[in-house]
Amino acid sequence: MRKKNRRKLFEKIEVLDAGAKGKSIAKAPDGRVVFLKNAVPGDVVDIQTYKQRKAFFEGEPVHFHKKSDKRVEPLCEHFGKCGGCKWQNMGYEHQLFYKQQEVENNLKRIGGIELPKATPILGSKKQYFYRNKMEFSFSDSRWLSLDEIQSNKEIKDRNALGFHMPGMWDKILDIKKCYLQADPSNAIRNFIKEFAVLNQLDFFNPRNQEGLLRTLMIRTTSTGEIMVLLQFFREEKANRELLLNAIAEKFPEITSLQYVINAKGNDTIYDQEVICFKGRDYIVEEMEGLKFKINAKSFYQTNSEQAYELYKVTRDFAELSGDELVYDLYTGTGTIAQFVAKKAKKVIGIESVPEAIEDAKNNALENNITNVAFFVGDMKTVFEDDFVEKHGTPDVVITDPPRDGMHKLVVAQLLKVAPNKIVYVSCNSATQARDIALLDNLYAVEKIQPVDMFPQTHHVENVILLKKRK
Repeated sequence: MRKKNRRKLFEKIEVLDAGAKGKSIAKAPDGRVVFLKNAVPGDVVDIQTYKQRKAFFEGEPVHFHKKSDKRVEPLCEHFGKCGGCKWQNMGYEHQLFYKQQEVENNLKRIGGIELPKATPILGSKKQYFYRNKMEFSFSDSRWLSLDEIQSNKEIKDRNALGFHMPGMWDKILDIKKCYLQADPSNAIRNFIKEFAVLNQLDFFNPRNQEGLLRTLMIRTTSTGEIMVLLQFFREEKANRELLLNAIAEKFPEITSLQYVINAKGNDTIYDQEVICFKGRDYIVEEMEGLKFKINAKSFYQTNSEQAYELYKVTRDFAELSGDELVYDLYTGTGTIAQFVAKKAKKVIGIESVPEAIEDAKNNALENNITNVAFFVGDMKTVFEDDFVEKHGTPDVVITDPPRDGMHKLVVAQLLKVAPNKIVYVSCNSATQARDIALLDNLYAVEKIQPVDMFPQTHHVENVILLKKRK
């Protein structure tokens, strides 16, 4: 029996709103929601659906009757293929509007509690070239456009150095110029690709698990330092040294040139030995005179300038006088802990990643900060009664959990410990809203400050100040 074709064409539909994950929202004639890619609120379009569920459709515009006045021309030639900057076709002031709206809607709908008026979102001064870390993949079977496929011509140039196509783990989009990381990022990446092709170095094939060149990571700092890390699938000393020496000669400004030999099934380097080929094995970021060593495996906020703004908001919300014991939950490499330390009596940071805590301790030592202490372990098992009894009841808790938010046991412990203030930093206002609803019996939301860390994308950070109810 032939399967019913569920693809539909909806004509002259107005795009109404921006939704989750960078998609826009329209309504089908039957009232169901349609999630759209490559559309902007205010467009009037014909929609071709490609997925149908009971409550919604997913589709894309196939014809524009009217283009929204919120539209701008994307700068990047890869827009619409690369999944990285889905809002590059929308003016920045409108991006900020929809990010603010998302935060407020999540807090109201999911949190369902009484809220003060949110402060207007803190936009980024840089809308392009703001990232300090980029990761690229090599492939010997790059993604082909429909035009290339339909041309029936033999395509010999299949090598790529770029990004994974959305939803395609084995197809890489070859990137000519990326607008996310400042120079010399593009120059370094393009040189490496050209040199590798010229010298017939094998690009990786993820399906067959073969090839020499696997991934490239470029990290930069606001102080002008550069880290380049190449990941090789196998050791070929002559070819490895040929490429690394060429990079070092072409870009003498590189502070740290490193490599990894990784023959396992995935690209992650966190369980691999990182070898320094030239220069230091770290680069240094600076913020208000504090210096943070960043190695190849370190976590650091990927927008350095906006991280400074985010941390200032966090410190301001904490309203420290110098007498407080502060707990910094999910401290990472201890950047927030050290940033607020000069205004606190003592700061205790907790984090589950041992390497991050090692970085935190080393950075505190380098910065001559003596009123911080860092502890490693799973938050829900470390942050418990014995720990609090030993280290003291916090006056203020700063929490910056991953996208999933805080574990319910961590929330329960916060209610038990009952600090005077909680400053909740979040990269996911939906899970943040869930957590503050659980805290509502004891805490009232006093301040809300969205911060845009990632222009041209739908991602948004949010900081909330909770104070214990009288």
